[in-house]
Amino acid sequence: MTVDVWAQITTERMARAPWLAPLRRWQANTFVLQSPQSTLASMDAAGVDIALLSAWYGPEGSLISNEEVAAQIEAAPTRFRGIASADLRDPMGAMREIRKWVDGKRFVGVRLAPWLWDLPPNDRRYYPIYVACIELGVPFCTQIGHTGPLKRSECGRLIPYLEDVLLDFPELVVVGGHVGFPWLDEVTTLTVKFPNFFVDTSAYKLSRLPPPFVDYMKALGRTRVMFGTNWPMIAHAKCLEGLDALGLSAEGRDAFLSANARRMFKL
Repeated sequence: MTVDVWAQITTERMARAPWLAPLRRWQANTFVLQSPQSTLASMDAAGVDIALLSAWYGPEGSLISNEEVAAQIEAAPTRFRGIASADLRDPMGAMREIRKWVDGKRFVGVRLAPWLWDLPPNDRRYYPIYVACIELGVPFCTQIGHTGPLKRSECGRLIPYLEDVLLDFPELVVVGGHVGFPWLDEVTTLTVKFPNFFVDTSAYKLSRLPPPFVDYMKALGRTRVMFGTNWPMIAHAKCLEGLDALGLSAEGRDAFLSANARRMFKL
């Protein structure tokens, strides 16, 4: 089994967001409009069994609503799971929204992108959401590292922002997406310090992963790193190019593509 832990089926209102301009320059297919059927076709071409489809909420409201993700899951309920999101402008309402959707079966996690809000993850407005994730037994998914869109990268620094969260909520499982470049030493530091901290490789072709990160995958990160694409930014087959060149052991390869995600998201 192969699991893609970060994908989305983009709405028109998200695809036309002005802050996506740099990604559209780098990748012609970045966040072009897709459907459940085209997403399944991309997965099938690469042998990907399950994709976790993310909702997106920002200061302007929903970019991909939880209702829209629920409808996408219905198109292929054995192949898709959902990652819910919510509006940070109303922290208690956000907590209720998450409790409404996240059941651990169809919706198996929560995601918020701090750069979209220009609020680091130790901001008090996130804290009710962390409580809800712990109560529901699901991971909190976020982005670590620099920001490709036209937004500030500062919120993606792991220390002190994400470290504060992990200290305040030792029961919270956190999945940091997009590798964490250029703060890879901080990724390693948090892995050593916090057993509930995980990373995914979304938004990177495997052939383009930084060599220090590949070394990390083979050692400390073997039980902590999961495969992701950031579909439709990168098609699944294109993202998996270079898998053999990583030099992972058989156990390490299974952990990266499947076992870590199945364990963390209880698939």
